Amino acid sequence: LADVNYVRQKQALGLGHAVLRSKELVGDEPFAVVLSDDIIDAEVPALRQMLDVFEKYKSPVVALMEVPRENISAYGVVAGDVVADYSGRGRLVKLSDMVEKPKADVAPSNLAIIGRYILTPDIFHAIETITPGAGGELQLTDAIKLLLKTRAVYGYVFEGTRYDAGDKFGF
Repeated sequence: LADVNYVRQKQALGLGHAVLRSKELVGDEPFAVVLSDDIIDAEVPALRQMLDVFEKYKSPVVALMEVPRENISAYGVVAGDVVADYSGRGRLVKLSDMVEKPKADVAPSNLAIIGRYILTPDIFHAIETITPGAGGELQLTDAIKLLLKTRAVYGYVFEGTRYDAGDKFGF
């Protein structure tokens, strides 16, 4: 059986703030963030696919999905280079930049961050360092972008189908 712990975010101050609320609970261990409105149907769970990347590279990993350009402004979007020596058939990207909800004409790619993250405790300092971004909130994307200055961060284009349960049609 598992022990279940939780923290509450009393005010909606952004995903970065929500993650920061877990700092004392997480301590010095890597951890996963799973956004419950992103449902991913996959033979191998998306988080397991990402854990394989984390176990090899010991660096943060975000889930990625290709999104049509006309919808890209609803997501955090990444830029980076495909990691050629990874066995994931072009699915692993070493990130070089991230932008939260860019306009389609300035988005660095069509690779959007989807609600799965494997993070390391250094994310907490990054969140504490950033200022509020898009929507006046502490954006997790901005904190991960700050990490890019000091360490490798990867994105993994997961195998499976994503359903956005926060959207009427996705639900």
